[in-house]
Parts: sequence; structure tokens; C-alpha cells
Amino acid sequence: MRRLIVNADDFGLTTGVNRAIVECHQRGIVSSTTLMATGAQLAEAVQLASSLPTLGVGCHVVLVDGEPLLPPREVRSLLAPGTDRFYHTATEILRAQAQGKFRPEEVEAEATAQFIRLQQHGIRLTHFDAHKHTHMFPRILCPLLKAAKTAGIAAVRNPFEPAAVVPMSEALHNSTLFVRKVETTLLRAAFRGKWMSLVREAGLATTDGSLGVAATGVLNEDRLRALLERMPEGTFELVCHPGYNDAELSRVRTKLRESRETERAALQSLTPAALRNEYAIELMGFYELKTQR
Repeated sequence: MRRLIVNADDFGLTTGVNRAIVECHQRGIVSSTTLMATGAQLAEAVQLASSLPTLGVGCHVVLVDGEPLLPPREVRSLLAPGTDRFYHTATEILRAQAQGKFRPEEVEAEATAQFIRLQQHGIRLTHFDAHKHTHMFPRILCPLLKAAKTAGIAAVRNPFEPAAVVPMSEALHNSTLFVRKVETTLLRAAFRGKWMSLVREAGLATTDGSLGVAATGVLNEDRLRALLERMPEGTFELVCHPGYNDAELSRVRTKLRESRETERAALQSLTPAALRNEYAIELMGFYELKTQR
């Protein structure tokens, strides 16, 4: 049996991103989203979510490429030296961790603040993930799991993509896909085993993995359909970033601009019926996951 959660990241980032996520949900293909507690359009996203009871909403924990919710003095180890902002890339975070930075209590405190902000807005959080998948690193994952359990959050994204869904022979034809394929392969080898053990010990539910991680930024309709065809048996999450490349997005620091419109079109080419009939895949939400010990 193959089951799929289609989760749109960055809810609350811009009005155009909010609009695209809602449109894809109303189309029936996006079953879940993760909301940014520090997003500029948080209030609009909360209002939209309240009118869409079938849309599962999790927290997109921001610990990279943004500003903390807590005062900078309270999370100084998480911030790039000489600034009041988080590190810009996941690679910088990995390096900072190797240098003994990222105090776990500060990670937990910042995540707790982000969870509470969303819950105070009336959001019942179905799960959490982290911007740029920084929760794949054990030093960050452990305090995030503690914060999630305290907040009553029952599930977490498994950020590791099965190797077979993006063959190297395909990745060689696209430089962006090739680089991300190599990165995801190395990260999976380095962290997946420990990650799964920590999540099981914490008692949170998760999927068998994610699709679309290597294809972030180059996920068009053909590539999306290829991912669905190659998806293994089990329960997986499709990580996606639909949006509108408008003036508001141009003011946001992000690499995903035109690609958000490409992803939106790719997602809207599908329906739940097409998933069932063409790919033998059932659409589901994070709230349907059961903890596996």
C-alpha cells in the first residue's frame, strides 16, 4: 500500500504563497501545510487556515535564514556571529555545531516559542518540520522533540528521501538536481539511522521518508510524476513549495522564486482521483499517522 501526505512549506511567508497553498488544497492535492510563526503574512495564513478545516497545519520551525522569535540575547548561540539573525544556510549550521555552538536549551526555547505562538492563534498543530530540514541534525532534533512533546505535537517530518526516487542517471542531466542529489545522499548516509532512533525513543510518529527534497527548485510536472511512479511501498511525504512569484516575494530572501509557480502548476495538474487511479496512491494527512515503536 502506498500513502502520501502532500505538504506545502512556508505558509505565512507571503500573500502569494498563502494563496497558492490554499488553491492547491482546494484543488484537493495539498493535504497539509507547515506554518511559519515568524512569517510576514502569519495573520492572513491563520485566518485562511481557520476557514479550511480539512487542511492539516503544522509548524515550520525556523532556525536558519531568518530572525528569532525570542529576544536575540536569549538565543545567542543560534545566531550568526555579529548579527541578530540565524545562520543563512544549513551548511553553516552544520559547521557551527561542529564548533560546539547551538546550545540545546536555546533550540528548545526558540521552538517552544514558535509552537506557542501558533497555538495561541488557535492552530491545532498536526506535526512539525524545520526550514531547510535543519531538524535532520541530532543536536537540533533532540531539543525540538522535547519542545514538540511538551506542546502536544504528535508527528515530525522524516526529511530523508529514498535513493531510488531520483536516479543518478536522471540527476546528471540537471546541475541543480545533481548537486542536491549528492547532498541528500550524503546526509541520508550520515544522519538517517540516528534520526530514526531518536524519533522512536521520543514516541513521535513519522513517515517512511520524503519525496521532492532533491528536486526542490526544479520540481516540474514531469519530475513530479516520475517521483510518484518511483515512490516505494509505505507512507511518504511530498515536500513542496507552491507560490506566486510576485512583488512581495521579490523582497524575501529566498532561492525559490519562479520555481514556486512551476510547482503550483505541477500540483494543480493532479487530483486525489488521479493519485489513486494512475499511481495507486492514497492521499492522507499527518493526523492519520500512528506512532511506530
